[in-house]
Amino acid sequence: MSGNILHNRASPVKIRSNFPKIRAPNAFGAAVTTAGKAAPDNRQLITNNAARTCGPYGFTFVELLVVTAIIGVLMVLLTPAFRGVKSAGDVTDAASRIRGALEEARNYAMANNTYVWVGFYEEDTTAITPTNIAPPYPGKGRLILAAVASKDGTANCQDPNSTTSNRIPLTASQITQIGKIIKIENIHMTDIGAPPSPTPLPTPEASSLDGRPDFPYTSGSPTFDYQNRINSDDTHAPFNQTLYPFIAQDYTFYKTIRFNPRGEASINSTYGLRNVAEIGLRPTHGTTVDSKTTNVVAIQFTGVTGNFKIYRR
Repeated sequence: MSGNILHNRASPVKIRSNFPKIRAPNAFGAAVTTAGKAAPDNRQLITNNAARTCGPYGFTFVELLVVTAIIGVLMVLLTPAFRGVKSAGDVTDAASRIRGALEEARNYAMANNTYVWVGFYEEDTTAITPTNIAPPYPGKGRLILAAVASKDGTANCQDPNSTTSNRIPLTASQITQIGKIIKIENIHMTDIGAPPSPTPLPTPEASSLDGRPDFPYTSGSPTFDYQNRINSDDTHAPFNQTLYPFIAQDYTFYKTIRFNPRGEASINSTYGLRNVAEIGLRPTHGTTVDSKTTNVVAIQFTGVTGNFKIYRR
């Protein structure tokens, strides 16, 4: 009985697979089947499929319009910021050039034991040929500097017959021009106002515009403090200009700083030594002065030692 049962037990069914068995990869990284053929490289298949599905692609006309509109909006928003940065750079650069010209003139006077005059003139940025109008200068936006020196080391080139009603320029045959004239565009030379008083809290840094010395506005105030400042808009006639203007490259310079052989500075060649003198600068847009901006600069110097310094916010 038991033998029949054992004899009738169902034999295991074997299922034959049509898929080849994959062995370990060969030396080239491809798997080998039991049939000895290399299995397809799936990585290559994926790459090929991706290449077939990703054909050439570009922007549509609508997408280009949207991108252009976004760029236009960003330009409108960023342009004022860039203008502000450029304006700040222009004023600072102008102050540095003026300070450099004054330092060079003072050094020249001491090195050559002579007198040196630095002249200031302002005209419209639209001027094509040199203009020559006495202060207050009506032009705005182009500041012009020039320097001349006495040939014989004296101040004899200053004509003693010069008066406020008959200003006689420095004798041309007795002076020589130092270098070329300097033209600075989009700058107006004017009073920018005294530092705040009383001193605000927190106390401004001594090197800042609000922390600078107030001597140019307090010394001689309220009658003669204007004599501490070089200002294109000064209306204190007839003492808003020098008794001894000079001519250089067809310009007449009515506002001057004179350095003697010791390096001492006097404004307009007629005033006494100043404790501290100041030149204020504002930016312009062409001939229009930007009176609202806080981007203003002051250049201060002492009458005895020079010590030219730039103050800004």
